[in-house]
Amino acid sequence: MKTFKLFFLATILMATCGLSAQVAISTDGSSADPSAGLEVKFTDKGLLPPRMTQAQRDEITPAVGLIVFNLTTNKPNYYNGTVWMNYDGTFAISPKLGDAYNGGIVAYILQAGDPGYVDGETHGIIAAASDQSTGAIWGCEMTDIPGALGTALRTGYQNTLAIVTGCGESGIAAQICNNLILNGYDDWYLPSKDELNKLYLNKNLIGGFASAYYWSSSENSFHEANLQHFGDGNQ
Repeated sequence: MKTFKLFFLATILMATCGLSAQVAISTDGSSADPSAGLEVKFTDKGLLPPRMTQAQRDEITPAVGLIVFNLTTNKPNYYNGTVWMNYDGTFAISPKLGDAYNGGIVAYILQAGDPGYVDGETHGIIAAASDQSTGAIWGCEMTDIPGALGTALRTGYQNTLAIVTGCGESGIAAQICNNLILNGYDDWYLPSKDELNKLYLNKNLIGGFASAYYWSSSENSFHEANLQHFGDGNQ
C-alpha cells in the first residue's frame, strides 16, 4: 500500500512538472522562446482561432484576453475586460442607428424580410454625414439607362454603376457619389428609391439633411427618376 502511495505521488509530481513546462509546436523540434508558454512555429501554416458570428460571440461570458475570429465583420476580436475590441483598437460591437461607422453614419440596419438580411449578422446602409453637392442633376434626360431601374434595398449600388456607365455627363448625382472618397472609404453610391426612403425615415438620427429634394438612383423612364423631399417625405 505504501508503495502505491509513493508511486502515485511521484506520478502527480511528474504530471505537474510536465504541465508547467513550455510548449513548442513545430516541424523542426526546436524549443519555445523563454518568454513564451506556447510557441507555434510554421512557415506554411497559420494559427486558426475559434470562428463565429458576432451574435454567437456575444453569447459568451468572456475572460479577459479571450480571442475569437468574428465572421460577421471578418476581423479577429479580443475581450479587454470591458468590451470586445478589434486589433486596430476600434470597438468590435454591433453598430446602432446614428453611430459613426465605416466613414459615415449608420442610417439603416437590415431587418428580417429585407433583401440581404442574414439572421445573426448586422448589415445595413451607411450615409455620408453631410451633403456632397447641392443642385446636382440626375443627368442624361431623354436617355434610357439600362440597369438603373432597381428600387429595392441593395439595388442602389448597381443603379449607380449603370448610370455612370450609361451617362457621359459630368457633375451628375451618381457620378459625385461614385467618385467620392470620404474618411478612407470609396464605395459610396446614390441610394435607390427604397434606400432613400429609409434615410428619410431616420433623418433625425442621421442628421445633416436639408429640407429639400434628394435624388435616388432609380430611373422611372427615359425622362424621369425618383426623388424624395426630406421636409415632408413626398416621393
